[in-house]
Amino acid sequence: MVNNKDILRSSGPLLIAANHPNSFLDAIIIATLFKKPVYSLARGDVFLNKTVKIILRSLNMLPVYRLSEGAENLEHNYTTFDSCLEIFKQNGIVLIFSEGRSINEWRLRPLKKGTARLAMAAWQQGIHLTIIPAGINYNHFRKFGKIIFLNFGNRITKEKITADLSNGKAIVEFNNILKNELQQLVVEMDSNDEQLKKIFHLHQPVLKKILLFIPAIMGYILHLPLYVAIHSYIKNRAEDHYDSIMIGLLFFMYPVYIIIIALIIYFITHSILLSLSAIILLPVTAFCALQNRYA
Repeated sequence: MVNNKDILRSSGPLLIAANHPNSFLDAIIIATLFKKPVYSLARGDVFLNKTVKIILRSLNMLPVYRLSEGAENLEHNYTTFDSCLEIFKQNGIVLIFSEGRSINEWRLRPLKKGTARLAMAAWQQGIHLTIIPAGINYNHFRKFGKIIFLNFGNRITKEKITADLSNGKAIVEFNNILKNELQQLVVEMDSNDEQLKKIFHLHQPVLKKILLFIPAIMGYILHLPLYVAIHSYIKNRAEDHYDSIMIGLLFFMYPVYIIIIALIIYFITHSILLSLSAIILLPVTAFCALQNRYA
């Protein structure tokens, strides 16, 4: 659910300043929904592996290093900073997670200074940058099927900053404005199930429940072995990156799983038609199961 879909068609120069509750998945959601390419800033340590670095670069991701990831890597942040400014000059879009760290929880954490510094640098170079606050909200982090609310706030422009842009007071003023915006966009509560149900309730027609019931049941049963296998493997390893790892593994394993099911059907029935039908029907039943979960 998106509160202002017109923003998804925005052009740059644009800086999306978001909270960060669910690791890599947050960036995937934003990048998928926007019509224009979105470059996102990600934790620098994952770029230390050369193979992973190539993959992340191909996904328009840029590294940001923290002191805990090695003081020798901090100088690379200047390169990323300059890359962002070049993207803005080309009317591009950059996504930054203003809290600086991903934690699975329903609250806004203290903001780092990186968003403000990037905005100040762009404005000082004469770039007409606009910042859009974005609140990403999940109804849960470790269950199948999610409801996600993406809330956009009021645009922040250079004119809203009264302090001199080269002064530290401008960064404090910017962060206060951004914090006030994000607090209105981010769901804040404990993990009580009843609270979650009330906030993320979606009303679905009864007819839809009836029509989806049988294919949804099929979808649950057919995909349960794959889901349980991956869940069992990562549940105690993933911490706050559960969804990211789940999606990453499914991206590679789901096509293999479909082919295995199709081959099993062929060896049992010797019917190519049934095997090909399974390749089509499995994703369809998975979609129905997902839809029926909140129908």
